[in-house]
Amino acid sequence: MPARAESLADTMVAAYRHSALIEQNRAVLRAADEDVAAAVAALRPVVEWVANYGASRTEGDTTRRTTSLELNASLTLYDFGRSQLAIDGAKEQVLATRQALVAIEQQVLLDAALAYFNVREAIQQVALQQNSVEVLSRERQAAQDRFDVGEITVTDVALADAQLAATRASLAAANGDLEVQREAYLAVTGKLPVSLSAPPPLPKLPATLNEARAIAQRTHPSVLQAQRSAAAAEIGVAAAAAERNPTLSGTAGVGVSRQPQTLLNGNYGSTNNASVGLRLNQTIYSGGRLSAAHRKAMAQRDQARSSLLNTARQVSQTVGETWANIDVARAQITAIAEQISAAQQAYDGVREEALLGARTTLDVLDAEQSLLEARADRITAESNLQLAHYQLLAAMGLLTVENLKLGIPTYDPSQYYNAVRNAPATSKQGESLDRVLRAIGRN
Repeated sequence: MPARAESLADTMVAAYRHSALIEQNRAVLRAADEDVAAAVAALRPVVEWVANYGASRTEGDTTRRTTSLELNASLTLYDFGRSQLAIDGAKEQVLATRQALVAIEQQVLLDAALAYFNVREAIQQVALQQNSVEVLSRERQAAQDRFDVGEITVTDVALADAQLAATRASLAAANGDLEVQREAYLAVTGKLPVSLSAPPPLPKLPATLNEARAIAQRTHPSVLQAQRSAAAAEIGVAAAAAERNPTLSGTAGVGVSRQPQTLLNGNYGSTNNASVGLRLNQTIYSGGRLSAAHRKAMAQRDQARSSLLNTARQVSQTVGETWANIDVARAQITAIAEQISAAQQAYDGVREEALLGARTTLDVLDAEQSLLEARADRITAESNLQLAHYQLLAAMGLLTVENLKLGIPTYDPSQYYNAVRNAPATSKQGESLDRVLRAIGRN
């Protein structure tokens, strides 16, 4: 049973499932999720045990040994919003990293489309060159037959030989390009292309360029990422300012110590102790460190704002360029169709005139070459038009598994986040986290 032809959707699905780049950035996102857990943990008690052992020697060569074991706990009771700002900032970074993952997924799907169209174009170019070799082989034989009866000279035969050799070289180059594109397809999807089906109908696009740009500003992941990064930078300024505020913390501890009751009898006694306390502290002078950190945060905020503006402009530019590429490809296809029609008519006419002796072999070869080049240009223009549509979808932020309706399960970034955002520590939460890791194939 012959293998089913692979569609563009099949290629994209294979790329999405195969991509190590996507896996890499999913891990980056999970690391960002853990930053939220770490920020949440700052508001929880810190419990630690401390064991001490000491020895001292007196003038009478008496050694005094003491041991103690303590369990201490401390908790930040109030820090004027500093910890909460850290949590909010970490959450904004998570949202920014999620958008970065979407951008990577878009690039992977676009690379898949590029590999698909490149392979199809290379296959068509090979078929075109093979057909040209067959046509020129017949032309060369016809020239030889005419030379044998004295109608043309050996120069005409040599011209046919040269054109045939050049076309065979072009066929070899086309086969080489096909192998290169097959390797690129393998790198993107994890498998070599066997049989590619015809591309689907072109995706529907906005009616106007301005509408496409407006969609891009609302949905492009790079713009959304820059917006989240700017929000995180704003929070960073407030967090840096909050570092000057006091901190109220509570402490508690229990312990037991063992030491000699007297230096002479060598008997040891144990003492139990417990303590609770409150501590309020504030940095009065830090040598300018806090002020420098605040100024740095403001500079980073300005950087994030400028980055957002620059990203929005770049996205708008990319939409405009891709829109223009679509118009150019359409115009090229229309013009090339007219060129092919005229070149075909000219080629047929020149061949007939050559049979009557009114045209030379060189005229026939030139006409055939013009027709070949026009057909090759049409293949390239049609491939460019199809690819440009998907490039525009990517420029608008719409080249996603959901929008393309590929019908496969997608990675849920909130699953891992929800499992770790509260800094799980108990065995029940740990088991839940293990299940999440196994579900996403990371454990």
